[in-house]
Amino acid sequence: MAKRGKRGDGSVHLRKDGRWEGRYVVGRDEKGFPITKNVLAKTKAECVAKLDQLRESLQEPVPDQPKPGILLGDWLNVWYQGYKKVNLRPNTQMSYERRIYQHIIPALGDIRLDKLTTGDIQKFYANLKTGGRLLRTELYGEGLSDQTVRGIHTTLHAALNKAVEEKLIFRNPSDGCKLPSANPREMQVLTPEEIQRLLIQAREDGCYELLLLELSTGLRRGEICALKWEDLNFKTGALKIERQVHRVNGELVVSQPNTKASNRSVALPAPVLAVLKSYKKAVPSQWMFPSPVKENSPQDPAAVRKKLSAVLERADCKHIRFHDLRHTFATASLEHGMDVKTLSTIIGHVSSSTTLNIYTHVTDEMQRTAAAKIDLGIGKQPPKAETEVAPRKPAPSTFQPHKGKRRKPGTGCLSQINDHLWEGRYSPIWPDGKKHARNVYAKTRKECEQLLAELIEQMKAEIAAEKERLRQAETTG
Repeated sequence: MAKRGKRGDGSVHLRKDGRWEGRYVVGRDEKGFPITKNVLAKTKAECVAKLDQLRESLQEPVPDQPKPGILLGDWLNVWYQGYKKVNLRPNTQMSYERRIYQHIIPALGDIRLDKLTTGDIQKFYANLKTGGRLLRTELYGEGLSDQTVRGIHTTLHAALNKAVEEKLIFRNPSDGCKLPSANPREMQVLTPEEIQRLLIQAREDGCYELLLLELSTGLRRGEICALKWEDLNFKTGALKIERQVHRVNGELVVSQPNTKASNRSVALPAPVLAVLKSYKKAVPSQWMFPSPVKENSPQDPAAVRKKLSAVLERADCKHIRFHDLRHTFATASLEHGMDVKTLSTIIGHVSSSTTLNIYTHVTDEMQRTAAAKIDLGIGKQPPKAETEVAPRKPAPSTFQPHKGKRRKPGTGCLSQINDHLWEGRYSPIWPDGKKHARNVYAKTRKECEQLLAELIEQMKAEIAAEKERLRQAETTG
């Protein structure tokens, strides 16, 4: 096996024309794609030498090493800007910057690196839990979630590990900290009956194909929004997943998936393929699920989330996240006999162990069933008559789709964002001929309706005042 080069050294390979080519990643563009430079040579040794020269000429100068007694805030800035940022995708950069510049530095930045103690950090984490939230405290409370605190710890711990490596401190003071429990958000799975109702309602609401494809593949929300028709081979049924859609600084960005495992191909069932073939005739776009408001653009993942929320409510299903549709697919696949390795490949996990950790509850039940059958065989006992050898298909649903209540013109729109947050929006046309949208948020639908009504009255008064101002300006002018 060829010896693999170190990460960050570049790569060398033999071209079809007999020359050697060396490539070096110098950064990433605004969409997250790698930017490379290359060299060519007749021999491998010459190519390696040229690549070394290129790498040395392009490498940014190592940031000035901090002097003894450096403040934690200064070191965090050196570590992030000089060592970490260049290898991070735009969305990940935003996460790191929030943790460092909004939380860690304001609280601990003025402490000398060599004077920072485990107690300082532990107190910092406790304060984050009680009063660390900076936005929407009226909705979520004063404290940060356990997951957010653990993320802040991960960033701080990595920076301090680098400080130990650079011999700025003897040990990492965050090693001894007690962290909030890593309680993942409870997984929710739709029952077969709920799936039927969901798809019936989805057909009425114009998102049947998207949700059917999701329940048949378990794609991530950003992945399914980024699908193009060129990704689907109608002859073989193979669907390629090789990009994702996400937001960076408020703008919709299409980029490569986060991991190599996420670049994959999925075989679609024949009925799903037939549905998509018929659906394609009505979609004049390169995108499989195009934006209804922006030309030549994929659908916004946030819009997909809101649409799912509305469909679930009308279909009388429990409120779940879009990601729970992925869990629904995976759980159903395991229950119907798919092995973990195959499932891991289909849903794009880096390893089968990730899949096992997430779906332990399913695999444990499968193991108990298998053990019971083995025990019967060993004991020479006649097996009990099984009423079911596989999960039964539910009887056809009699559910009738809700046509939906159309809100009266001028009353705005209302949608449920998650389990504990509603959003109201009013977008009237102002005297300048443009729509001006404003939002309100509340924990309950009733409260949101009340706030929305108040917002509408306020904006109507502002519009009337603006019209009067323009009328007077016209008469006096």
